[in-house]
Amino acid sequence: MRLEQLRSFVAVAELRHFTQAAIAVGVAQPSLSKQIHSLEAELGAPLFTRLPSEVELTPAGETLLPLAQRILADAETAHREVRNLVGLTRGRVRLGATPSLCTSLAPRVLRRFHTAHPEIELRVAEGGSQELVNALSHGELDLALVVLPETGIDPALDAAPILDEDLVVTAAAGTPLPEPMLIEDLRDRPLVMFRPGYTLRDDVLEACRRAGFEPTFAVEGGELDAVLQFVEAGLGLAVVPEMVLANRPGLWAVPLAPPLRRTIAVAQRRGVTLTHAASALRDVLLAEVGR
Repeated sequence: MRLEQLRSFVAVAELRHFTQAAIAVGVAQPSLSKQIHSLEAELGAPLFTRLPSEVELTPAGETLLPLAQRILADAETAHREVRNLVGLTRGRVRLGATPSLCTSLAPRVLRRFHTAHPEIELRVAEGGSQELVNALSHGELDLALVVLPETGIDPALDAAPILDEDLVVTAAAGTPLPEPMLIEDLRDRPLVMFRPGYTLRDDVLEACRRAGFEPTFAVEGGELDAVLQFVEAGLGLAVVPEMVLANRPGLWAVPLAPPLRRTIAVAQRRGVTLTHAASALRDVLLAEVGR
């Protein structure tokens, strides 16, 4: 039983006329008659009683009509839903981003994407790069903005570098700091440190250890916003991406020498084709970074 047969059957049943039904479905009348005969042969029962000027449904035809109408309606719904997804009028994107990018790059990207595709559902997961990589590997995210570790990313993922960001030392406004500041200058300065799981934490610890010391923590275990507020309160210094200090008048920062940088990448699962919505978000992201 094919959809073409059901369309021809419903057209004849509704119009009660083979010629008019053929015109309605856009086929020649012999082709339509052949489809009806094939359907009757498959079902083992006549569907119409042929009269001189019209046709009438048989009991078998009366039984089939509402079922055929429902099947055709479901098929049309399926086509429409898929067209909606392809046309980006419906769908969902799951984006992961580190806290620093959630407060800087991600809002601009999501605003541009939502303006262009307001019907697409956006879900954002905020976390450390290690957590996001794990979530991406398990299929819980479509895309993630992560910090590339020096050892390379999980081989199950593809990661395209999109920008390099400088790390700076930040302190409460008015705190005297040398400019630029050496990593060695942090030796006797209490630090406000992120919780485990942040690539930024690992980067700072590794830089201090290469300089020959273990840093002292004034406060340890915070998320990004908490770390910045602890620094504003004068509890210690922190090493953060420069971009997170926008609109923070209670903080000031100095560069590190030599510079301490990290690379941000957009990552996805290797070998998995992005949905149309996720691919469109990736395009918006790359365009925003290009600006």
